[in-house]
Amino acid sequence: MYPSLSAFVERLEAAGELRRVHRECDPNLEISEIAGRTMKLAGGGPALLFERVRGSRFPLLINAFGSQRRRALALGVDDLSEHARALAELLGPELPGTLWEKLAMLPKLARVAGALPSRARGAAPCQEVVEREVDLRALPILTCWPKDGGPFITLPVVISHDPETGARNLGMYRMQLLDARTTGMHWQAHKTGMRHFQKARERGKRVEVAVVLGGDPAITYAATAPLPEGVDELVLAGFLRRRGVELSPCKTISVEVPACADFVLEGYVDPTEPLIDEGPFGDHTGYYTPRDAYPAFHVTCVTRRRDPSYPATVVGRPPMEDAYLGKATERLFLPLLRMMLPELTDYNLPVEGVFHNMAIVAIDKQYPFHGRKIMHALWGMGQLMFTKCVVVVDKDVNVHDVAEVAWRVLNNIDPKRDVMISDGPYDVLDHASCTVGFGGKMGIDATAKWKEEGYERSWPEVATMSPEVQARVDRLWPELGIEARR
Repeated sequence: MYPSLSAFVERLEAAGELRRVHRECDPNLEISEIAGRTMKLAGGGPALLFERVRGSRFPLLINAFGSQRRRALALGVDDLSEHARALAELLGPELPGTLWEKLAMLPKLARVAGALPSRARGAAPCQEVVEREVDLRALPILTCWPKDGGPFITLPVVISHDPETGARNLGMYRMQLLDARTTGMHWQAHKTGMRHFQKARERGKRVEVAVVLGGDPAITYAATAPLPEGVDELVLAGFLRRRGVELSPCKTISVEVPACADFVLEGYVDPTEPLIDEGPFGDHTGYYTPRDAYPAFHVTCVTRRRDPSYPATVVGRPPMEDAYLGKATERLFLPLLRMMLPELTDYNLPVEGVFHNMAIVAIDKQYPFHGRKIMHALWGMGQLMFTKCVVVVDKDVNVHDVAEVAWRVLNNIDPKRDVMISDGPYDVLDHASCTVGFGGKMGIDATAKWKEEGYERSWPEVATMSPEVQARVDRLWPELGIEARR
């Protein structure tokens, strides 16, 4: 648990994961180029704290999640597998039967209860300074790419409530700076924020919105997580940080925000207003997404810490910092996927596929055409519905070794038999489909084929050396004078 973004910065610095940039740097393209080069260094490069940003008095933190170690540190563990194991235990399908089994459940239940958000006591750190005369241009908001429509807030936690049910949602939606107190709100058609917008329009109401910048990085991560509809992202954040998030009421709207935030932008989106032009934007796909119509967010008040830090990221051709956030979700949500698809043994969303272009899935195949069932299941499951290409392999394939996957797939498929073409929803940022938000899907069944699937021969075995000979050569290898094993 981190009480502030500054506490996380201190932890990164102590771990040797942070570099301070003392010279003044320009938020118009220059910081983006520096950060982009850093993110593409081996292992993701260090986090960067720009202490002097031209035109702003606030320091800027970027690439904070951009390595395996920093990703784990952000979520309060030495290795992300700790959280994955905890979630797997919590979501275990077996129900407690005996008294001892019920008692064994208590620590799990206690951790869930401790994850629930609560009202903060006393003055909130995020409201040490209250600015009702709003000027967003005082923030070090980045212009990331030369043809971007303007500066964009790139790491916001956007909080809104369902006008019908009151359910809270935390999402991460880019926000283009339009003027001193107005931004765009990039609520895409399939996103929860847009559903709130549509419901509010039917009722003739505004959507009150709070935008959180900084604070505990577990909250920032939780806003990116593809949770099932109706599940509060703050509960996930509390589970990850092992303590519920403390909330404070905003000054001008009826929304509660994490008291640990560095900045809070309070305001509203009015569904009765015309949509505004937003974009272009150099996106996580590595391509510009074009100008389009989105709602405007009007800021009524800014609250902040006395000495806050401004968090930002830059997206573009992978790998970038967002790759590590995406991989965190891939690992943490494997137990949830296996609850619904117990035959699934592992999966990989390759960074080069920008997470919604390809899923490589390993299964314990149990019946003919099982791979096709998996394809349809994934295309009907949350944000995996956007996946353009699903590749299904057997459980003995290492889905994270793309070279092995390519060898298996290219050897195992007969395209006429094993490739399935379907259609369905696309991420609206995808530029390849003929229609925005809808296009073709491809499923590739690269599992070993059974006779019931029309395979009339015997499927061959993989040629592997015997373990005894491997062990013998391992012992001999140092004295053979051949280069060291890799």
